[in-house]
Amino acid sequence: MTAMYTTLHYERRGHVGTVTLARPGKRNAQNPQMWRELVDLGQELLADETLRCLVVTGEGPSFSAGIDLQEGMGELIGDWADRPPERDRFLALGMTVASTFEWIPRLRCPSIAAVRGHAYGAGFQLALACDFRVFAEGARVALTETRFGLLPDMGATFRLAPLVGEARARELILLGEVVDHDEALRIGLANQVVAEDELDVAAQRLAMRLVAQPPLAVSGARRAMDAARRHDGEASLRAAVEEQARCIVSEDFKEARQAIAEGRPPEWRGR
Repeated sequence: MTAMYTTLHYERRGHVGTVTLARPGKRNAQNPQMWRELVDLGQELLADETLRCLVVTGEGPSFSAGIDLQEGMGELIGDWADRPPERDRFLALGMTVASTFEWIPRLRCPSIAAVRGHAYGAGFQLALACDFRVFAEGARVALTETRFGLLPDMGATFRLAPLVGEARARELILLGEVVDHDEALRIGLANQVVAEDELDVAAQRLAMRLVAQPPLAVSGARRAMDAARRHDGEASLRAAVEEQARCIVSEDFKEARQAIAEGRPPEWRGR
């Protein structure tokens, strides 16, 4: 089975589905259309009882460079900053965007992110939503939101610390540090690192190992582990969206947008 979208492709072979972000000219930067299509695909896959593994990857040299600075950061978030909606609607819209990947952990089956090139910001958070992460040599990940006076609000605030520890998670979230493939493996972000030209094969090989496991046992074990880890995940996501709402209408975010346009470092004012 093959389904086609505008910004992504979905292909099903046997019990393994593969979703490929398909904006290679933009390094698979995420725009509102991609978010809508990911949510639509998620609704289909949540109802698919025969899917036993999902692989998430990107077309071209990058997994996802994060939010599209023009269509996502500029048009959507910029509009919110310039003409903020009424608060409850603002938060509802924010939760809709922040929850774009939340269907992936809710699948009956495990998921694998095959990461090459860049996985920055929202791209990194998409990889974090998956059960496993296979990195290609040369891959780099970072939560770059603080560069724009914002914060990661698509799951990193509650998914990252269980993987790398509280102290390291705070460094990555608050400082926006870039992590290469060696460091990702060392701290537990990557399950394995392979040569760039072996990434797709390695991800499919892991997928087939997972498919060979008893589906009910795998599904049950994932649910039990997630219940222990994510009992306050929704609260964390909501808190991130509420704080993001403050950031979006702040002078700091306006300064960040101006600084980007002028090619200079922003001068943060804390208001």
